[in-house]
Amino acid sequence: MKCQEVFREIYGKDPTDTAFCPYRVCPIGAHSDHQLGKILGFAINKGIYFAYKPKQNGVIEITSLQFDKRAQWHIMSTPKIKENDWADYLRGATIALAKNHPLTVGISGVLEGQLPIGGLSSSAAVIIVFLSALCKVNNIRLSGREMIDTALAAENKYVGVSCGKLDQSCEVFCKKDHILYLDTKDDSYELIPTSPKMKPYKIAIFFSGIERTLAGSAFNMRVDECRSAGYALKAFSGMPYGKFNETNLRDVPYEIYEAYKDQLPVNWMKRAEHWYTEFERVQKGAEAWRNGDIDTFGKLIFQSGNSSIYNYETGSPELKKLYEIMTETEGIYGGRFSGAGFKGCCMALINPAYEKSILEKVEKDYLAAFPHLKGKYSSYICESADGVNL
Repeated sequence: MKCQEVFREIYGKDPTDTAFCPYRVCPIGAHSDHQLGKILGFAINKGIYFAYKPKQNGVIEITSLQFDKRAQWHIMSTPKIKENDWADYLRGATIALAKNHPLTVGISGVLEGQLPIGGLSSSAAVIIVFLSALCKVNNIRLSGREMIDTALAAENKYVGVSCGKLDQSCEVFCKKDHILYLDTKDDSYELIPTSPKMKPYKIAIFFSGIERTLAGSAFNMRVDECRSAGYALKAFSGMPYGKFNETNLRDVPYEIYEAYKDQLPVNWMKRAEHWYTEFERVQKGAEAWRNGDIDTFGKLIFQSGNSSIYNYETGSPELKKLYEIMTETEGIYGGRFSGAGFKGCCMALINPAYEKSILEKVEKDYLAAFPHLKGKYSSYICESADGVNL
């Protein structure tokens, strides 16, 4: 691995260990977890590697193969305010872990991401792979839920992204040849195995060639629009309501939304419409997966993508074009934006028998629309995988 080679170049010795955390895809359940919805997700067999060794002096020193600047701080004096660079995720993780566990040993290491950044939850993966290493050198053992909560706190409280726990849960709980069916309201989950009668499938990733960062996008605005809709619906219907930032659409029954949705501002209504219909799609998707019906499952993925475009109103021109191409490509069961939908990539479940023709057609049609992205666009074929080894 490249990260191990670079580690040897920098430090003149082999790393003590190399940690790995997979990326994730969420075929159905988009823009749902921050409102305590349900999701369906996979971990995939591509992710982030971290070659590292402990530093007894408490210094944390991290090099990333994706970014130029090396980051350094001390575990006892992590900057309290983010510095607006890639390492903020790791500074936040250090603070979140130190809240509940004493840290005495630092770490030096090199991070390597296997795929381009954007849409596969690389932010959650880099936090989790770093935390797993920092825990190991400090003899800390986190449960899966503790890892998820610690990683989530780093993004929410330090970086300032109002995400839910979809990403972290997939990267921790998932199991190869299973789909994760998670209720983010109470953290209950089921790993539904791939039915023996299901048609074969692989996971395709199509990178638009455009990267994005959630904190600088309209992601947080969409979350606030969902909360605003929930808060207003409670008021219209006479439901008790408390603090705005503690309001979730999951609190509001669908019947109340139906009765009062026309009183909402159009944008709030559209965000809520996506959330409620996505909730239903997840439930239908779990049943289709249980029954081995990948054709129905794929149609639900396409419906989710359509709602993300027209109701949730995410998607750059590049991602919308990729979505359109996927709907017209033989052998793709279903596809949608991967991640928040502000640039990044699309994912699809495909029939492996069509793999070559799918890759060729999507690239040809996409670059015909965006020829300036030749050399930046890329595609990959992946499979489901186990979550991080804690």
